[in-house]
Amino acid sequence: MPLLTVDELTVTFGGQHGRKEARAVDGVSFSVDQGQVVGLVGESGCGKSVTSLALMGLLPRKGVRVGGRADFDGSDLLTMDRAKLRDLRGSRIAMIFQDPLSSLNPVVPIGIQVTEILQRHRGLKGEAARKEAAHLLDRVGIPDPTRRLKEYPHQMSGGMRQRALIAMAVACAPNLLIADEPTTALDVTIQAQILELLKELVDQEGTALLMITHDLGVVAGLCDQVNVLYAGKVVESAGRRELFAHPTHPYAHGLLGSIPRLDAPRGEPLNPVRGSINDRIAWADGCAFAPRCDRYELDCLTGTPELTEPRTPGHQVRCVHPVAEAARAEEVPA
Repeated sequence: MPLLTVDELTVTFGGQHGRKEARAVDGVSFSVDQGQVVGLVGESGCGKSVTSLALMGLLPRKGVRVGGRADFDGSDLLTMDRAKLRDLRGSRIAMIFQDPLSSLNPVVPIGIQVTEILQRHRGLKGEAARKEAAHLLDRVGIPDPTRRLKEYPHQMSGGMRQRALIAMAVACAPNLLIADEPTTALDVTIQAQILELLKELVDQEGTALLMITHDLGVVAGLCDQVNVLYAGKVVESAGRRELFAHPTHPYAHGLLGSIPRLDAPRGEPLNPVRGSINDRIAWADGCAFAPRCDRYELDCLTGTPELTEPRTPGHQVRCVHPVAEAARAEEVPA
């Protein structure tokens, strides 16, 4: 059994006081095994972060409806008692948030923010908690960790704040770690260090990692399985190598085709996915990507397309007219 199995997860905002409902997550399903890195990929607004917040039970209780199942080690996270969920968060399930400056308390020293997790979930107190907090900061590569425990978030660089968040997340050796774009707004060298640190945690601790990102470079270097989201649904799911070698949904194909290549001729223009996330239709009326798709046909508007395996077992695609092998070879060179 996978450590985490998400089945038909839906998140709907609004619907109260005459407001129109907005479906942010629309039937997302995936699984994560122990020691596996699974990616959720897509542009801003596709439902990646909302999916993670729903799994962690961090969405507002009013004005939000969450449906489906999220089985974690035999228990449904979506219907779990709040007190039991609080016991799981930080101990067996942890999350690295996207913006460390807004996630950390600006008026509380880093040391107190790390030690409170150790006190809550591991029962450490006093000097023992402070020593373990310093060890955690040292483990994630923060120099002079004892001095850093006394500093406030604004006194640390963006990379150090992100490392402090990771230290808090791994303080109790969680079984599942959710990383919501942990390298956003960091320079390239710090990004590489953060990704290497996450890879070590997976390899050494056997932690299951759910990586949420829009950076396909991060996916290429870290993820085992990749789920591409568009407008709240998974439109393509495959192993990392299979997805990069044979992108089959026009959206995934477009994302990979828009990446600048070092081996491209000088002056060759980029080939971005046309339109924006706002140029879409409801899934109930057809493929939400149809208004932006170069392969659009009238039968794309005959209802929600299902996930199928048109090419390789385990490679699922939600498309009526998937990208053909000849088109892939011509448009996305290996």
